[in-house]
Amino acid sequence: MKNLWRSGLVFTAMSFLTLIIHYGFQIIVSPQLGGSDGEFGLVLATLVLINFLGLPQQIASQAITHYIARFHFSGEDARLHGLLAGCRKFLLHVTIAGSILAILLIKPVGDYFNLPRLSLTMVSLVCVLAGLWAAYLTALCSGLGWFKRLALIGFLAAVLRVLFGFFTTRIWPLAELAVAASLVMILANLVLFFWKKEFPRRTEKSISPWTPEFKQFLIVSAAWAIGSNLFAQGDLLVAKKYFSKTELDAYASAGLLARALTTAAGPLLTVLFTYRSSRPHGDALAEQLKLMGFYAASLVGGALCLYCLRGFCLQLLHRNTPEAADMIGRFASTMVWVGLLQALGTWSLASRWIKISLLYGGLGIIYWLALFLLGRSPVNMLHVMPLAAGLAFGILFIVWVVAMRTHQISAPEQT
Repeated sequence: MKNLWRSGLVFTAMSFLTLIIHYGFQIIVSPQLGGSDGEFGLVLATLVLINFLGLPQQIASQAITHYIARFHFSGEDARLHGLLAGCRKFLLHVTIAGSILAILLIKPVGDYFNLPRLSLTMVSLVCVLAGLWAAYLTALCSGLGWFKRLALIGFLAAVLRVLFGFFTTRIWPLAELAVAASLVMILANLVLFFWKKEFPRRTEKSISPWTPEFKQFLIVSAAWAIGSNLFAQGDLLVAKKYFSKTELDAYASAGLLARALTTAAGPLLTVLFTYRSSRPHGDALAEQLKLMGFYAASLVGGALCLYCLRGFCLQLLHRNTPEAADMIGRFASTMVWVGLLQALGTWSLASRWIKISLLYGGLGIIYWLALFLLGRSPVNMLHVMPLAAGLAFGILFIVWVVAMRTHQISAPEQT
């Protein structure tokens, strides 16, 4: 299991560097587009739309990663080939149908999300469709354990995003070009063709992946994805509805920094998910638990650093206001709880503990409802968030510990 630690640390270190580059994109493009009151505000709103529309691909990607890892490490080549062939065929059909649907829904979607130009909506929908294939390649790398290659792709993608965004918005300061930078960075996936010979080889006989077990896991993955998204950024849906423009500017700035905690440590969970999916028992268990402990320590350490350097970090974003600085502490503590919740949710999904995964999704919905009902101002929101997230973690942790003690965790089917 030394490879687990090596992969996790290399992938996390490279991903942290990639995260810094992505923040460099925010720092560079924001003043060129007029800050949050200008075109850059439209960029942020459009990216929220893309994340929302990309939820189905996140669900499918997690399920596919799980079964790629399971089939690959157990040597079930026929089932692995059947899964990959089925995914490619499905993606082709979804791309064709999605393109037609995008043409029909471009205006209604733009109106619903208050996007002032159809071109913004069009770029968003193209990003979502292209993201389907990028998500498939990411799932392939994650499932096969190609974490160093995945880190390289992420790094190249961030560089492409910054270069495209900087040069285009400098000449044409339009939100569409900044959003299109997210589309251009998908081209980084093309480097995978250098390792084309290492892709899983075709077998004479392939087995269809659409078994009842796979369909059930897709449903459970949906609960996991919904819970993860609501815990991580469900507050943004409430903030956009109730906060004034000034309040939202300070809140979004603090949130942008605090959410970096889970983003920076997140690669460790990607590695954990793959190894837990492929090695759910034996000596691997102790190493997986150590990796979770390292992940938790990274969250806490990162939160402390962010709190101490909050003024400096906000200054880099050109948002160093007293209001934003005052929000960092509670926001950071919330994201520590959210990160710990994501760790338990990811472990449970990889273990195919259905009931706990569904509980995780249900807690995410309850968390969001609490924010929606009680968090209608920044002060109220930042009082409710850490309490609600901490309570949700306490509930999930107790259930997780009971499952670890009372069930044979080597048998993934059990709850």
